[in-house]
Formats: sequence, C-alpha cells, structure tokens
Amino acid sequence: MKKLDIIKTIQLGIFMVLSFISMSKVLLNPNVSQKIAADSDIRLLAIMLWAALGLSFLFIFLDFTLYARQRKNLATLAMAVKSDPLSKMANRFSVDSNITKYSQNGLPEKFSCIMFSISNIQKINETYGREEGNHVIQDFSMILSLSSRKLCFVGKNGGNRYLALFEDGDRDKMRRFLERISAKIQEYDSDPANHVIRYAYGISDRTEDAAGSIQELIALADKRIVEGDAVEDTQQETIQEG
Repeated sequence: MKKLDIIKTIQLGIFMVLSFISMSKVLLNPNVSQKIAADSDIRLLAIMLWAALGLSFLFIFLDFTLYARQRKNLATLAMAVKSDPLSKMANRFSVDSNITKYSQNGLPEKFSCIMFSISNIQKINETYGREEGNHVIQDFSMILSLSSRKLCFVGKNGGNRYLALFEDGDRDKMRRFLERISAKIQEYDSDPANHVIRYAYGISDRTEDAAGSIQELIALADKRIVEGDAVEDTQQETIQEG
C-alpha cells in the first residue's frame, strides 16, 4: 500500500505540473489566448483537456481518501485482533505470537520474563460485583502498559495472568519496571474511590534458571506465583541482590 501511495503521489505531481504549464501558456501568452478565443474547436479541445486534468486530479484525491480510510480500518482491525477487549492491552494472540517467534528462532542469550496476577480480583468480584472487578483489571492493565514503556513487552496471558518479556534480560530494566508499577499502585491505592489492588508476580531468567525454551521460563514464572513465592517485597529484594 505504501508503494501505491508513492505512485499516486507521482501521478498527482505530474498532473499538477501539466495543469500549471498549460494554464501558464494560456494566461501568459496573448497569442495562445487569442487563438483559443477565436477558434471554437481549439477552445473546446482546451476545455476538454483541462476537464480531463481536473477529473484526474479529483480521482487521485479520492483514491488518497479511500486509501487513508482503508489504512485506518486495517489499523483498527489489527488493534482488535491484537488487543484484549477489556484491558485494551496486548492480548493472548499477541503473547502467543511472541512465544512462537522465540520458539522458532530461539531465545536470546539473555532473556527474562515476569508473570503477574491480581491476587485479590476474586475477592473484589465476590464483594463488589464483576463490573467493579473489570474496572480493576482495566486499571491494572493500564498501569502495566504505562510502566512497560521503552522497557519490555507486556501483554495479557489469559485469565488473570499478565506476561512481561525482557529480550536482553537487563536487570536494571526489570527493576525500573517493577518500581514504576509499585509507585503507580501506591498512588492508585491511595485514592479512596479505587479498590485496593494486591498483585503478585514471578520472575524467571534463562541464565539463572537454566531454561532452554520460552515455554519453560513462562511455566516457571507462573509456578512461582501459584506456589506463593511471588510476593512483591520479596521479589524486589531478589532483584536488588542480583
């Protein structure tokens, strides 16, 4: 589509140049103007040529409008396919695409992942209703998305799980990511209008855990949440010591 846009732009430029040259010839050359005015056949021919140029310009402009609308629709469709409808963040499809990429191409030498879950989401659903629980999920998803900027990929891994992937296994990036989340959660919890969010996470590292595949790393991070080893304060200390 980008190549087609270039072609249409060139066409538009050519028609504009031709229109400018023809109009200049008529307006700046009295002889040409007189001949057109005196001869009805020449006048008709000139009108038809300018009309053809004008219509061509119009159709190219309409093409641009149509292609812009198509690009917008494609972008919307891509967003719908790759985004979770509730949280508006990368969905399971996007997560699986990354998993497939690393499964086929192999993991980088340094690679880490963090699995998150909202620990008290079931209690919020039972106490305040599922609609309130959905608001908490949306807010927590937004916090993760904002905290991950320029640091890592993060997406919803289905159910009550979120997955963050660090391709370079940079411990400083992981620390900054978790610190951002912690700060934003504290700010969020301080607002009486919000439900307090309790979350847990598990960390796995290719080098430290001697994992050979991304599936092993994800399973290990998830296991650390399930087994209760993924408490926020404990994990922060682990990263700082590492």
